[in-house]
Amino acid sequence: MTRVLVVDDEPAIVRALVINLKARSYEVDSAHDGAEALRLAAARHPDVVLLDLGLPDMDGVEVIRGLRGWTRVPILVLSARHASDEKVQALDAGADDYVTKPFGMDELLARLRAAVRRAEPSGENGDEGAPVVETDGFTVDLAAKKVHRDGRDVRLTPTEWHLLEVLVRNVGRLVAQKQLLQEVWGPSYGTETNYLRVYMAQLRRKLEADPSHPKHFITEPGMGYRFER
Repeated sequence: MTRVLVVDDEPAIVRALVINLKARSYEVDSAHDGAEALRLAAARHPDVVLLDLGLPDMDGVEVIRGLRGWTRVPILVLSARHASDEKVQALDAGADDYVTKPFGMDELLARLRAAVRRAEPSGENGDEGAPVVETDGFTVDLAAKKVHRDGRDVRLTPTEWHLLEVLVRNVGRLVAQKQLLQEVWGPSYGTETNYLRVYMAQLRRKLEADPSHPKHFITEPGMGYRFER
């Protein structure tokens, strides 16, 4: 069963989420502040985290950073904050998606399912024999879902990996912004280009020798992105 950690200080929202998730056979833990969230995450190892940014003891972005220090668990932010820069800050800290309150339960559950799918290792044989793509600075092992740079594993979030995988499998070809959004975040996406800017910046920071002058992750302005060896 998939375990969900719900982090929100509004009892009504927590209650609604717990009821709806349990009705769909999820196991659910809940926390009302950041400290409890970090403690429960370490103790219970959830498969996905639903996180409110406005917590009583710390900002939700601090919780994201705390989690990202040791886990790649998918994090879906739930927040009444509508400003684009706050969304980008949460995504830049390591969140995988952002749902603005008030939200529809069906949409939230669809995004949760998509986040869990992205994080799951493939159990099929389709990746057997998948190539190892080498550049002069790093290596991408598509079958093992690992990236190596300077002899070390590079830690990527599930969303960062999925974005990298789509680009690497289309090496040398332009991948349109809408295609990337729909393949990585789901079919309901198509205009959230700020997501792509944030995650491409993170991939460049982790993998490019000079992130400000990328050699491998190329932007085609207004169109999309291209991966070059």
